This record gives sequence, C-alpha cells and structure tokens, in this order.
Amino acid sequence: MHILTVHAASSAMVALNRDSISAEQFNFKVQDILLPYLDSLYGSTIDASDHSIFTKLTKKFEDRFMEDLAALNCLDPDVVTRVTEYGRQIVDFVAKVEKNGFAYDTSDGSVYFDIEAFEAAENSYARLEPWNKNDKELQADGEGALTKKSSEKRSDADFALWKSSKPGEPSWPSPWGNGRPGWHIECSTMASDKLGSQMDIHSGGIDLAFPHHDNELAQSEAYWCESNRQSQHQWVNYFMHMGHLSIRGSKMSKSLKNFTTIREALSRGDWTPRGLRIVFLLGGWREGIEITDDLVKEGSAWEDKVNNFFIKVNDVLDRQDPEKHDKVDQGMGRALQQAKDDIYNALCDSFNTPLAMRTISELISEYNSSDKSVVGSEQLLEIARWITSIVNMFGLNGSAKADDNSIGWSGIGLPDYAKPYLSSISRMRDTLRQNARSSGALDRQKLKDIAGLAHDRHPPESDQAAPYQAVLSTFRNDVSSLHDSERLSKDILQLCDRIRDIDLWNLGIYLEDRADGQPALIRPVTKELRAAKAEQEAKEAQSRKAKEERDKEAAAKTDKGKLSHLDMFRTAEYSAWDEQGLPVKDAAGEEVTKTKSKKLRKDWERQRKLHEAWLKASGS
Repeated sequence: MHILTVHAASSAMVALNRDSISAEQFNFKVQDILLPYLDSLYGSTIDASDHSIFTKLTKKFEDRFMEDLAALNCLDPDVVTRVTEYGRQIVDFVAKVEKNGFAYDTSDGSVYFDIEAFEAAENSYARLEPWNKNDKELQADGEGALTKKSSEKRSDADFALWKSSKPGEPSWPSPWGNGRPGWHIECSTMASDKLGSQMDIHSGGIDLAFPHHDNELAQSEAYWCESNRQSQHQWVNYFMHMGHLSIRGSKMSKSLKNFTTIREALSRGDWTPRGLRIVFLLGGWREGIEITDDLVKEGSAWEDKVNNFFIKVNDVLDRQDPEKHDKVDQGMGRALQQAKDDIYNALCDSFNTPLAMRTISELISEYNSSDKSVVGSEQLLEIARWITSIVNMFGLNGSAKADDNSIGWSGIGLPDYAKPYLSSISRMRDTLRQNARSSGALDRQKLKDIAGLAHDRHPPESDQAAPYQAVLSTFRNDVSSLHDSERLSKDILQLCDRIRDIDLWNLGIYLEDRADGQPALIRPVTKELRAAKAEQEAKEAQSRKAKEERDKEAAAKTDKGKLSHLDMFRTAEYSAWDEQGLPVKDAAGEEVTKTKSKKLRKDWERQRKLHEAWLKASGS
C-alpha cells in the first residue's frame, strides 16, 4: 500500500473527528483502504449472476469518460464495445485457441495460453518488447491481483485466457464452468469481432506494450492462424504506444495521489479544452509529456500568438483597402508554400505535431515581420484560411471541420449587435487622441464636432446591444461637456483611457492602441490580457506602496527636523551647555568626556542639517 494512500486516509480520520470534512471528501480519501476491506468482508455474498450490480458502476464511469472526451472536443467513436456484452463470444474465442492447440484448461476451470506450444509452431512471442519476456514482475502484473497462482500452469509465463470465478465475482457460463475473462482476451475478442483477422493500427499506453499487447498479439494470432499456413499470422500492422503524462517527474497515477481529472482541471479554470489540446500537440504523442511551468507558458504563448493573428486578420478584412486587395508579397507566398510542405512532411513523419505547431508559429512570425503594405487582403485571407484549416484539423476550434471556409477560431469574434457601437467608439476615440496629441488648436467646439460624428443609434437594436450603446452615449456626452482649459488635452486623454481600461473592459472588450497612426485594434478580453492587466496592476500597487513608504520616511525625517539642534540636548541628563547647546557637564556636574563629546557633536551636526532643511521647507 502506498504511503500517500495511508496518509490521505489518516488525515481524513483526523478531519472527521474535528467535524471538518464532508462525507464525499471523506469517502474519496479513505476509499483505497476502506473498499478493499469491505470487499474482503462482504464481496463473496454478492449475487454475481446479476451483472447489473457491476454494469451500473461501469455505466456511470463510461458516461463520465464520454463526457470528458466531449469536453476535450474528441470525436465520438464509431463503435463502442463492452466486455460485459461479449461473454459468449469470449468463451468461443478461448475455445478456438484451445482447439488450435495453443491453450490448456486446469482442474479449477481456468484456461491458460500455452506459450511453449505457440513458439514451437514457429510463432514469435513478446514481439513488441522481447527484452521483457522473462520479467517475472511484469508477468505477475499482467495476470492481475484477482488471479491466484496455479500449480497446474505449464510455465510461469503462461497467462490466463479464462479464469474460474470466486464467490462474488462476475461470471459467465462456459465449458470449463462459470468463470470470467482473463485480462487480455476481451480486447482480442471485441477487436476481432469488429475488424476481423487483421487491423492496421492498435494504440495504447507504453506501459501496456508488455505483457498486455504482446499477450493480445499472441492469443489473437493463435486464434486466426491456419493449420496449412506458411508464415505467422500478423494481427496488427502498426502499434502506436503513447507516452505517459507526468507531473514533476512522476507519472500521473491514482496510487501516487498526483492526478487531476479532466473535469476538475476544466471546472477549476486551470485549463481550457483548447489549452489542454495545445499542450498535448506541443508534447507529441509518443515521447510522453511532462507538465511543467515552461510547457504551460509555451502553450499559452502559442495560443496567444495564433489568437492575435486571427484578430488582426479580421481587423484588416473589416477595414479592407481596395487599393491593396490584390497585392501579393512573393516572400509571403513562398513562406506559405513552405509551411504547407513542412506540415505535410511533419504529419507523415509519425504525426510529428510539435514540428507542425512550430511551423504554424513560424509562418505567423513571418507575416508579423512582413511589410504589410505589400500583403494584399486576398493573400492574407489565403494564409489565414489555411492556418484555420490546420487548427480545425487539430481539434482546436470546437466542432469546426478542416474544410470550413471561415477564418479564425471561437473566442476572437465581436458580437454582431455590438459592432456598430464599438466601431463608433473606437473611431471617435482615435480622432480625439490624435487631436489631443497634435500641436494644433483644440477647443470645445471641435470636440462637439468630433462627438457628433459618432451616432449612437437610439434606441439600441436589442437588449444585448444596450450596454454598448450606453458606453457610446456616455462617451459622447462626456466629451461634449469638456470646457476649454489648459488641461483640455490631458482631460481628453484621461477620458480615452477610462473608456479603454474601464468602460469597455468591463464589457469584455479591449481597445489595443497601435503605433504609426494605425487605428486601435478592437478585440475581446482574453485570459492572457486579464493576466497581463493583473500583473501590471500588481506592479503599480507595489510602486504605490513603495512611494507611500518613502513619503512616510520623509515625513518622519521632516518631523524630526522640527527640534532645533540648539535645544536637542537641553534635558535632565545634563546640567551645563555651551553657547551651541552642546553638553559640557552631566547631571551630576561631572565634565563630559572627550569621547562622548565627539559623539554628541556628530549627533548635533546631523540634527542641525535636519532642522535647517525643515526651516527651509516651512518657509521660516
């Protein structure tokens, strides 16, 4: 039993005594100890012929599994098979393997695969990981905790195809007595039933390669082999073994108590379905993925980069310049073709998704650094549509298909009902900022003229549009109410900042100011923008706190200067002073020593400077 399991259970017991834990939390923390104990006491009393006792539980977790797949935007399976519905077919499968001479039954009603007979017939066993063929620990793990050792096994390596059931365990009738399938046999039976004697691709975790997949191969090829064959039957053409998901160097597992379920991660907001898929694509399917801060940052940066690209593309298309429509940048044309070739080659190279993701990022970088004046909207549309097709194919855009003709992914668009108001707000704000920063004259009448150009469409076209119309209307009124003054330009800029940082931000919209006279980019507020704003606000709060501390220290220093250096030592500690107020005798009338006089002189000089500074500051 893992020490973390014991620790979790003991902490739950302590919390229960303090009445500080819910029943659900208590059950979760003690289940790995409590459930096996309850099973040892009462498991044998269950009517195992009633399979609904077991299928109610498996159905619950099957439904949750399917819900998690849907949450991650995984495609639905074409066929779902359940081992509880394959009892008769599994018995028939095992019987044929035995008939072919590659299995034997024992007196307790179990059936084992005969590895020696299989290899004697010129078949290969443990083809996936031959170096683990004699690993006793893996062999034992492959048999599972429910399998008891049998003295009738011909070899320790032989594995169970069918096991006699103990009281309380699910069972099905068979020629060897009531029993249940071995660990590996259900996969062979169900896959063979749906795919026949050969399949192209079989996948699973790398930890299943031996013994599970090697045993699957052996029993399936023993089932499908023909007596007049000239070579070993090949059941699977390609195995794809997935790497593990690790956290802080350890494989995520229930026993280590270091796992988080998909629904927990999504419900807490730690991840989004897109964010999880991006991290998996960056890590690759075969190498395994270590969830580190660097990988999380890399995934967020990739998503933010693509997000920004799509937002900018839509902005360009919304503000199309007819003169630039058909312009073609030869360099961008070559970059696009190179990206298409690179992604094709990457996916043909064992689905090298990390390279494909880098290729998309590099193409966007190429566009970001290009001369936008020579990239026509039609060429940009071609680039954006191709990138959209790739992210759709990778499942990063909901249920959108790869051949969808749209641009971008979900979460970047502005609500249609808000667009007229947002466009008016942005145009008016851009004009105001430009005028406030120019050297030309700016007066109240000009402000009214600018505000009058922004129509607020009374009344709003829908209830959803009302908040945006209200922001526009308030903005126009606030601008029109400004008076001529030396602060007019500053007041305008502050008002423009408020619209950007508060009014529109609270509606989930951000106006991104750009250089070179470009209009502000209207974009939705994203997680990254919120994080950047929170970080900026934290820095500003820290700066304010530091300033307050400095001001406090300065004030204390100033207050200290109120005391004149001429009076600072005129206390009961001394009985005589010179004309500068420096002590010459202590309270007992004794002469002040030279050493102490030097120290008092230093203190006196410091106070003199403070007092003179205070006099100057107070105008005295």
